[in-house]
Amino acid sequence: MKPGTGPEDSPTRTALLDAAEQVMLEEGYAAVSTRRLAARAGANPALVYYYFGTMDNLFIELFRRGAERSYRRQSEALASPQPLWALWEAIHDQSHTALTMEFVALANHRKTIRAEIANSSKRFRALQLDEVTRVLDAYDYHSETYTPAAVVLLMSSVSRFLRMEEAFGVDAGHRDVTALLETLLRELEGDPRPVDRAAVAEHPGCRS
Repeated sequence: MKPGTGPEDSPTRTALLDAAEQVMLEEGYAAVSTRRLAARAGANPALVYYYFGTMDNLFIELFRRGAERSYRRQSEALASPQPLWALWEAIHDQSHTALTMEFVALANHRKTIRAEIANSSKRFRALQLDEVTRVLDAYDYHSETYTPAAVVLLMSSVSRFLRMEEAFGVDAGHRDVTALLETLLRELEGDPRPVDRAAVAEHPGCRS
C-alpha cells in the first residue's frame, strides 16, 4: 500500500476528512489520531496512511477543503446585491471561525500548516481587497479613513477577536464595536436584507 496514493474521490477519504473535522471541532486538533479517525469513519487505521501519507497531509487537505468552501462563499457574498453586508456575514460565521482557530493553533507546531494558512490568507486578502475596492468605487465612496484595506481588515480582525473573546465568555464592548462597523455598512448599503442564496447560486455574476 503506497502512502498518499488513494483516489481523491473515494467515499472513505471523504469520511476520514469529515471525521477529522468533527474531532477538531469537538476536542481540538490534539485529539486527532489515526485510530480516532478510523473509528469514526468505520475504516482501517492504515487507510489514513494510504490516502494521505502523513497526518500533516491530512490536516492540509482538510484545511484546503474548508478554505475552498469559504472562498466560494465569500465570492458569492461579494457578488450579491449587498456585497459588504454579505461579506461581513461570511467572515463573521462562527462555525468557520472555530475551525480556523484550531488550524491557527496547529500552525504554531507544524510549519507545513503555517505555510498553507499563509498562502490561503494571501489569496483571500487579494479577493477581498479587489472586490471591496470595486464596491466602494461603484458607490462613489472615497475616504482617507475607511479605505478598502481598512474596511477589509476591520471586518476580519474585529470578527476574529470577538469570536476569540466569546470563547472565554468575554463580551464587554462587543456590541459597541459591532455597531460602529455596521454603521458604515448602513451608510453604504442601508439595512441588511435577506439574501436569496438560491438566486445568488444561479446567477453568481450579479452585481449591485
